[in-house]
Amino acid sequence: MSDAARLFRPLLFVLMLATAGCHAQSPAGGKLSPEEARRVEILIRSKASLPPSYDMIIGQRTKSDVPGFDEIMVVFSSDGKNSKPMTFLLSNDGKTLAQLNKFDISQDPKTLVSAEGRPARGGPANAPVLIVGFDDLECPFCARLHAQLFPAINQRYKDQVRIVYRDFPLDQHPWAIRAAVDANCLAAQSPGGYWSLVDAIHARASQIGLPEKTVAKANETLDTMTRDEGKRQSVNPSTLDACLAKQDDSAVKASLEMGQKLGVEATPALFINGEKLEGALPIEYVYHMIDKALIADGQTPPPPVPLPPLNGPAAATTDQPAGNQ
Repeated sequence: MSDAARLFRPLLFVLMLATAGCHAQSPAGGKLSPEEARRVEILIRSKASLPPSYDMIIGQRTKSDVPGFDEIMVVFSSDGKNSKPMTFLLSNDGKTLAQLNKFDISQDPKTLVSAEGRPARGGPANAPVLIVGFDDLECPFCARLHAQLFPAINQRYKDQVRIVYRDFPLDQHPWAIRAAVDANCLAAQSPGGYWSLVDAIHARASQIGLPEKTVAKANETLDTMTRDEGKRQSVNPSTLDACLAKQDDSAVKASLEMGQKLGVEATPALFINGEKLEGALPIEYVYHMIDKALIADGQTPPPPVPLPPLNGPAAATTDQPAGNQ
């Protein structure tokens, strides 16, 4: 996409075409007169500070969904490369040019981030609030939020909130993918065991791989923790061992791709009925977003409770992909 196209993409504006005298209305489907096309071009160039090297191709009027306006398509070109067509609105009287962004809000935001197929904790499937967390099991900031999140939410909201995690291991964390795969292997037989293992990995993350401080030692420790939790959950050990040996990371990569499409750039990231919160922020931020989601659902949030003590700095902190730090 050209620089000109990028320049217009986020704008929401109305451009008034200052004209003298009267102008006949131009019906939809007609070609702009040379005078109209020139007024449109000069205005767009001035508002966008478009360099002289950019050419502009202005299309015909077509019917729009906005009363009193027709659509015109504008293409910017430079050095033989064209932008994607951009839609402008031109009033029927030829005096007003507008560009409006339209967004589809017909879908319930709660359904925008899928929780399908993931172990859940907290409230039932029909709980009014769904939290989908994108988690990295080697992320210290995820561990901090994780340690506060569940006790605090259970204490205040009881079964009003349902929580699932999706995997978002970052490249700079060498054993994060292994941890996610191991946890998913256990989840296939024991959703409760999954959460017990996630609790344990987050609690012990800083010691995993010691004393050698190697990835191989970390992987060995993770496999051992998974097998031990599998025993406590009475899962089929042969099935679990086969899954651990295979180390199929396709589901983890699919979760990463989902997060990227949703704009996740750092961990931890929570979607609370579709509203994103990124970073290990104080728990009162989470409370505030849950309360808003409950009110939108027609429910009254429970009364405030004492805030839990912070486990580490209160500043908003995240783990980001190495290239974004």
